[in-house]
Amino acid sequence: MPDSRAQVQVWDWTLRLFHWLTVFGFALMWWTAEQGIMDWHRRLGVTLVGLLVYRLVWGLIGPATARFARMLVRPRELLAHVRDMLGRRHHPHFGHNPAGALSVIAMLLALATQVSTGLFAVDVDGLESGPLGRYVSFETGRLFAEIHHISFKVLLTLIGLHLVAIATYLLLFKDNLVRPMLTGHRPRADFGTSPADSRARWPRIIGAAVIALAVVSAILYAGG
Repeated sequence: MPDSRAQVQVWDWTLRLFHWLTVFGFALMWWTAEQGIMDWHRRLGVTLVGLLVYRLVWGLIGPATARFARMLVRPRELLAHVRDMLGRRHHPHFGHNPAGALSVIAMLLALATQVSTGLFAVDVDGLESGPLGRYVSFETGRLFAEIHHISFKVLLTLIGLHLVAIATYLLLFKDNLVRPMLTGHRPRADFGTSPADSRARWPRIIGAAVIALAVVSAILYAGG
């Protein structure tokens, strides 16, 4: 019988750092936009671009639970998961469950749309624009601004659903999904067998970070 006290790493430290930096970065971007502090809004936007680039690369070369290939869910897997949820049958997953995987992909796509359109967005009077707004026409910049606004609403909706799912797991199954995203670990007894390696390797961390910094540097250089 597995030792109920034994812990196994599920989320590597760079993935957890990305998660929480993105949470706080998005909240600060929202606040700076509401307050009209556009210089900091732009800085935070470029920072989030760098974080997203790192996550994209990490999804290709990182450990098992970080990889996008693991998030490709078959319809029958999703249906089985939904049936289990409706029947209040809980099966812990090493990493994201099928619904969680789709949720993460949707939020990453929405956030990528949000920050990328923000780079080129131009406000209605043309006085404020994203770092790369000067490279597009006013009409195109306004189109980017509209998509930027819509994607923000989509992202808020997805975040709300994500929080509801976390609360549901906690209330129905007594499964705290936030704690592993803080500590990186879950009880080994949840899985029964030895799960895949989820440790971050320094050469890959450095490689992903260099690519992210290169993209951020290119944006800052192009934006003057």
